[in-house]
Parts: sequence; structure tokens; C-alpha cells
Amino acid sequence: MLISSYNPNELGDILVVITAPDADNQITKIADDVAQITVEKDGALLGYNFMNASKVLPELTSENGQVFLDAAQVEKLNAKLQEAGFDKLLTADEDPKFVVGYVEKITDHPKSDHLKVTQTRIADDKTVQIVCGSPNVAEGIKVVVARPGAMMPDGKIIWPGQLMGVDSGGMLCGFRELRIKNAPDEKGLFIIPDDWQEVGEPVDFAKADTFYPEN
Repeated sequence: MLISSYNPNELGDILVVITAPDADNQITKIADDVAQITVEKDGALLGYNFMNASKVLPELTSENGQVFLDAAQVEKLNAKLQEAGFDKLLTADEDPKFVVGYVEKITDHPKSDHLKVTQTRIADDKTVQIVCGSPNVAEGIKVVVARPGAMMPDGKIIWPGQLMGVDSGGMLCGFRELRIKNAPDEKGLFIIPDDWQEVGEPVDFAKADTFYPEN
């Protein structure tokens, strides 16, 4: 998994690359404008911070927020890592993280009155289990699915995990969570019209911003 962000107004010319969930007792090693973060216990890689990142990837100067790196860009970062003496390299992750899903089945959560356990199809051949607490979740609707590795507009990263003991492989998203333009005030999922996009397609956020046009 590879999650990257670039926020020059807040952090300066630093590309933050995350490869695993945060952990206690971290070790940071810095060399040649690169900071490597690993777990002290087993040396597992948590991520890198690339200082003066635009020297490696000049195109970053047009970015602000989550950055989706392609294989060629990751190759350049790996070359920088090797120059700095680091041997834990990055692997490109070009799978879309916000996709159109279809809620096929809902069951009650065994330990919660308001949570539901959904079986949500995110591709023709892939259905995932996602726990959801939205009041308008229902079978037979298309929704925005944030897959593991997605970064929400508030900076929250979606990881595979559990909600009250039940496995959940992503998040079903609402208008307000996605900060879609003209989002309604009430809580609830962004239910996508049936003829708007196909299941598995990357969500068209530009189109979503016109879904509730201004009066």
C-alpha cells in the first residue's frame, strides 16, 4: 500500500509517503533529504518523508493534498532512496481508492444497534465486507466506497480493520465526509443514481460537485 500527500502550505516542500498504519516506538533515520520511519520492534517500514521533494518530482508543485504516484514517479523516488542508502523500496499502487460500489446485502451487527454489516460489490468479481452506521444504508444502492489506502479530505486514512469486532474492508461515504460541493446538512450516504456510473469505476468527483446544483 502506498499513500502519499504533499501540502506545501503546511509542511513546505515535503512529500509524505505512508506504507503502513502508525505504530508505537518508531525509529527515524535521516540521510540525504530523506527520513525513513520504521517500527522499532521488527524494522517494518511505516513510510518516508522526502524533503525538497520537488527536486525529485518537479510536478509536485501543482499538487496540494493526496498525490497518486504512478510507477515512473515511484521509480524516481526509489532511485533517491538508494542514493541515500536505504534498502526498503516503495511499490507503486495505482488502484483507484474511491470507487462506485453496490450494496448487495445487509445484516445486523452482532454488537451494535445502529451499525450494519454490508456486502458491497466493488468490481464484477469482487465483493467486500464493510461495516456502516449511516441511517440511509440499504440493499440495492450504489455508493461511494473508500477502499483501504484512501485518504479522506480531512486527512484520515482508511485501513482494513474492525468495527466492534467485525471485519471491515473500507468505508461507505457520505456527501459531507467527501466534502462534496453543496452537500446536504443531514447525515447519510451519497447514493449514486443507477445510470450515473458503473460499479468499480473511479468516482467522478467533478460530476459529484454538480449533483446538488446551487439555486
